[in-house]
Amino acid sequence: MTLGAIRGALFDMDGLLLDSERQFMAALVEVAADVGVTQTAAEAFFATLVGTSNTETTARLQAFLPPRVDVRTFDQDWRALYRSQVARGVPVKAHVIDLLQGLRSHGVPMCVVTSTVSEMAQHKLETAGLRSFFEGVVAGDMVSANKPDPAPYLAGAELLGLQAEECVAFEDSDVGTRAATQAGCLTYQVPDLRPEGVALPNLGQHAVGDLWQAGVHLGVLKATLT
Repeated sequence: MTLGAIRGALFDMDGLLLDSERQFMAALVEVAADVGVTQTAAEAFFATLVGTSNTETTARLQAFLPPRVDVRTFDQDWRALYRSQVARGVPVKAHVIDLLQGLRSHGVPMCVVTSTVSEMAQHKLETAGLRSFFEGVVAGDMVSANKPDPAPYLAGAELLGLQAEECVAFEDSDVGTRAATQAGCLTYQVPDLRPEGVALPNLGQHAVGDLWQAGVHLGVLKATLT
């Protein structure tokens, strides 16, 4: 698919647009330390959560935490600490603005497709100064099934008035990449936090080092940084 054939762009949020996964991981490490879980164990566990929904994350906590720990209380404490970090600011990932401006200059409408719930997603995007780039947001509490189901990406394309096959999708996680490719999107995967030693899946996606490389491949950005 060439730039001229792309009619819409769909973006994951956490770990792709925003460097928020590291904030979330840092909050987990801090709360986990209070119940006797080491930093190494907490970070390794967090890497398995990237791209999952809140419901799936809570279910996995049940198996990860020591039996004496109340999962609901732990989850609440973790998310409360994370929200306090987000309130102080959310870092934008490298080359995000370049790619968003490039796509906008070519008249490509854009939508965020995230597993994060709507209120938090909107807050993060506003805080990071990115919300105005997007026609809308498809959040995890707005769809019948979350990633890796293709439903979120199908909904994102529909929000733009398009078919998924007319859209390019940008993801960091394997879960999200599977959702985007199954929906029929041309998909670029920019890996962020990953379990050690786990190779990228072969889903027909383009794996790139950063969003600048994705933009160059699409013909939106120049081959050299300026």
